[in-house]
Amino acid sequence: MKIIFTRRISQIFFFCLFIWFCIVSTFGIEWWQLRGWPVNLLLQLDPLVAIGTLLSTHTIYKGLLWALLTIVLTIILGRFFCGWICPFGAMHQFVGWLGSRRRGLKERIASNRYRKAAIIKYLVLIGFLVAAAIPLTEETILLTGLLDPIPLIHRSFNVIVLPIADRFPNLLSVGPRLYEGAFLVGAVFIAALFMNLLIPRFYCRFICPTGALLGLIGKYSIWRIGKREAKCSNCMQCEKACEGGCEPSGEIRINECVLCFNCYDQCKDSSMKYQLHESMGGERSNPDLTRRGLIISSLSGLLAVELLPLSTGTAAGDSNPVRPPGSLPEPDFINRCIRCGQCMRICPTNIVVPSGIFGGFENLWTPVLNFTDGTSGCQLNCTACGHICPTSAIRPISLAEKLGSDEFSQKGPVRIGSAYVDRTRCLPWAMNRPCIVCQENCPVTPKAIYVTEKYETVREGAREAVSLQGNEIRVAGSPMGKGQYATGDYYIAVLSSEGRSLYRISSNSEDAITVNTSDTLNPEGIDRLEILVCLHQPNIDLKRCIGCGTCVHECPVGGSRAIRVTPDNESRSMKKVA
Repeated sequence: MKIIFTRRISQIFFFCLFIWFCIVSTFGIEWWQLRGWPVNLLLQLDPLVAIGTLLSTHTIYKGLLWALLTIVLTIILGRFFCGWICPFGAMHQFVGWLGSRRRGLKERIASNRYRKAAIIKYLVLIGFLVAAAIPLTEETILLTGLLDPIPLIHRSFNVIVLPIADRFPNLLSVGPRLYEGAFLVGAVFIAALFMNLLIPRFYCRFICPTGALLGLIGKYSIWRIGKREAKCSNCMQCEKACEGGCEPSGEIRINECVLCFNCYDQCKDSSMKYQLHESMGGERSNPDLTRRGLIISSLSGLLAVELLPLSTGTAAGDSNPVRPPGSLPEPDFINRCIRCGQCMRICPTNIVVPSGIFGGFENLWTPVLNFTDGTSGCQLNCTACGHICPTSAIRPISLAEKLGSDEFSQKGPVRIGSAYVDRTRCLPWAMNRPCIVCQENCPVTPKAIYVTEKYETVREGAREAVSLQGNEIRVAGSPMGKGQYATGDYYIAVLSSEGRSLYRISSNSEDAITVNTSDTLNPEGIDRLEILVCLHQPNIDLKRCIGCGTCVHECPVGGSRAIRVTPDNESRSMKKVA
């Protein structure tokens, strides 16, 4: 069996495994849903995830220790992860192959040649690691997840690919899954793939920080590809097929080699070998990184720590995001979140979405709660997001802790935030229209939303009685809509010399109102009539509200809802409102 055939089998296997892990990251009890599958395996094998979180938090989540296996095998074998395991790399290689099929020898050699722009990925890596490791003031920022290929492909499939593929069959979800901010995620993913039509493995060569890290480690590898003899026929077949642009026909750039073994397979002279010693044609094991580039990338990482929060993010104070339950305090959360989108995929109500650019660049693609979309608010009996998070940015919590029961009864339930009523948009407060939806749907016991009753005269509600027959009162004035006041929320106030009496309206026609009463109405004692609406104006008990957002989702006011949830009073913050 040829080595490249074995490599293709490995790429297909790990790509299919990745797809399967994305599919089974679905909340449910079926065998193909989250039932003990190691869905974070590829994320845990990613050394940049482990090193980034280690630098930013000075701790490492136990699952990320699997990255040591990747590092050790890279020291032994070289950059095998890029060429044999990485599903994003497999996609790049396939698209690059499609773009190169009809090119001639010279064109393929030209597109595969090494370019000095390959140094960009090393500068990106240095900037990310410096931002994660060195705080200019008090905090650092973990930004590796923006371009790290494993979180990137997880985020893209979780937010874009699977929702589109499952939009009509709805096999993975009860309904179409929509994510606010998904356009930017999809644009980056599609652009990264289509650039391979110009240069094979474009992302791997010029952008990928994980590839840069493995390249730096792989230059010390025990086994390496290279020439067994200094001279060859110079047929350039190896240059035509090289996936890494590592110039195998001359002095091979070993840090750029992704172990595709195309040069080994294409060499007519059998000159290329996978061996224990350096290439006889010479090697370049260091990237073309200048001192100036090193300084600029380091300073960029340091400045990112200070400048990014000055946009509209966490430092601004007025756009703090509402995070999933169990999230660490915001500075710690930012230092752990790798923006992989696993929590977005697992959420059964589809309310965990990627943050957009308007939340601040340091928050880009981190999980936030959007209660207006999805199927409901945060379910009281769900703790899935914390149990799937690969870095514990959302820590795993028990159902008892979330509900504040059993041993957590003194501490109380986990608070995501607090709800606030916008009285300028609320139907009972602003428009004198009856509505009690938020209070009815509040899942907290006792309810965190309570109402105050208030009677208001409707427009053109002052009427004169024309005649009275039983419980039916004929009134003067403009015609009324048939059944307009028959919802049970409207009353008629009868003002007489004896005082004021309220009767619930059971039905009405254009000029008559029927009231629900067993009393006998006296037409001679009626001085004036008023049609009133009984309003139940909602109020929030901040001591009971946990910020689940069910009220926001169910609010009938379109656009900006009349009730909103903010992170005020959240359990993870020391700042309390009530």
